[in-house]
Amino acid sequence: MSKILYLEGASGISGDMTVAALLDLGGNREHLAECLKSLQLDEFDYEITRKKSYGLAGCDFNVILHHEHHHEHHHHCHRHLSDIREILEKASLPERAKKLAEKIFNIVAEAEAKAHGCSIEEVHFHEVGAVDSIVDIVSVAVLIDDLGIEECIVTGLSEGTGTVHCQHGELPVPVPAVVNIAQSSGIPLRITDVKGEMITPTGIAIAAALRTSSKLPPEYVIEKIGIGLGKRDFGRPNILRAMLLSAEASPEKIYVLESNIDDSTGEVLGLAMEELFAAGAKDVIYQPCFMKKNRPAVLLKVIAAEKDLSKIEKTIFRCTTTIGLRKYPVDRVCMDRQLMKVKTSAGEIEVKRCSYEGIVRYYPEFESVKRAVKASGSPIQEVFEEAIRSAKEQDV
Repeated sequence: MSKILYLEGASGISGDMTVAALLDLGGNREHLAECLKSLQLDEFDYEITRKKSYGLAGCDFNVILHHEHHHEHHHHCHRHLSDIREILEKASLPERAKKLAEKIFNIVAEAEAKAHGCSIEEVHFHEVGAVDSIVDIVSVAVLIDDLGIEECIVTGLSEGTGTVHCQHGELPVPVPAVVNIAQSSGIPLRITDVKGEMITPTGIAIAAALRTSSKLPPEYVIEKIGIGLGKRDFGRPNILRAMLLSAEASPEKIYVLESNIDDSTGEVLGLAMEELFAAGAKDVIYQPCFMKKNRPAVLLKVIAAEKDLSKIEKTIFRCTTTIGLRKYPVDRVCMDRQLMKVKTSAGEIEVKRCSYEGIVRYYPEFESVKRAVKASGSPIQEVFEEAIRSAKEQDV
């Protein structure tokens, strides 16, 4: 069962909030410390604490930049994508984490390049040096790998309004890079009445890189909840909830399609049956019936999965004379089926093992019995019985 991560995004998303939420889900702190140390950037420390945001408790991840480095501020301002790639290359990170970190950085760089009208390679990461972004992005990548997360649901993200002050002066919220990533990834934005920036470029880039689905499953169980706290005060709880879900396997919906047919020949109906099976029908039957004025006719019944409906409807209209059909969803109860291979004196035979709450039956597959009978010349009934006996013995 792959683990599904759901990033709720009701208070937006930022890099440090995501790191905090993943740590709160139980990400390995010692392993994270080793990975961050291997970046060999002596410009930062970080702390992980438990705090509250308007009464809601959560985890806070805080990167502390060393002030003595700030006199070489220009050095911070001009880290390009190539510099970041080099830092990632040298670091000892799990392969999957390294790839994910590169993917997130590329998404940010593409969005910034588009905003500033320059090439990806010319973009420089300038939020107080790129250090903040590097630490957040690498931490997220390492923790996602560590938690074994394969799938991620992001249904949408909330954003504030107004302007935000940055190196380029006043920018409108959402800032250009965020809008560009929202556009390229198709993540829906919900604008709230909060004044200020709720979504950072790093945050939405992480969401875009991780997202495999935009819809929650119809039913799910929440296995674990992680709460990451944001730094900004919006006058209400500023948290990112990350949840590990397991989806309840929704049984595939089965439909029955029916049609009354009174003017097709047997040959035509025979061909229709072949075509319906080819279109994915689970079963096709014809029942004799009597229609208006006691005319002998045929009732066609097809059992099909929801996903195959349109193909099957089309096939019914194409291959029979009918001009209408009915369909309705049905519940079905099936025995569990497994295919076994058993040895008999007539050769190897496939047997279907069917079980349901302690009831077990063995059904030799007819085609495989037929082949064995032809090859060995043994009577068919004996081969059948021997196959069932072998299956029972093998099953113990």
